[in-house]
Amino acid sequence: MLYHLGPLKIDVTPFNVDGVTRKSATDYAAKPILGKEPPLEYVGEGTTTMRLKGSIFPEAIGGMDELNLLQSMRASGKPQNLLRGDGAVLGWFAVLDVTEKHSHLGTNGVGNRIDVQINLQRAGRPSALGLFNIIAGLLS
Repeated sequence: MLYHLGPLKIDVTPFNVDGVTRKSATDYAAKPILGKEPPLEYVGEGTTTMRLKGSIFPEAIGGMDELNLLQSMRASGKPQNLLRGDGAVLGWFAVLDVTEKHSHLGTNGVGNRIDVQINLQRAGRPSALGLFNIIAGLLS
């Protein structure tokens, strides 16, 4: 397993990623002082975003079911727990957007190769009721 985003297992096949970008920020408040550079006061962690990109090959090895699951997760608006393949728990992330680029279209209009980009933003842990609803939704 490379990553696990909620119920979506991202592995070498059929749904994979071959590139990850992670951006973390820190928030500061500037304190204006007349005639000097303003000192910065640390106010906490800022936004953390991640971009996962990869390709699927629906005709050769599948991946459309996983892509549809990913789109459902995005549409739900619910944060998903993100795990890395080495066991690191990266936290809860909202799926901001999913970009699909189909190439070498088949007669059904689906690409034989689909490049996928997933943009995530770290989010707070869902409430207990929200977490229950996420689990219940996965089981139905």
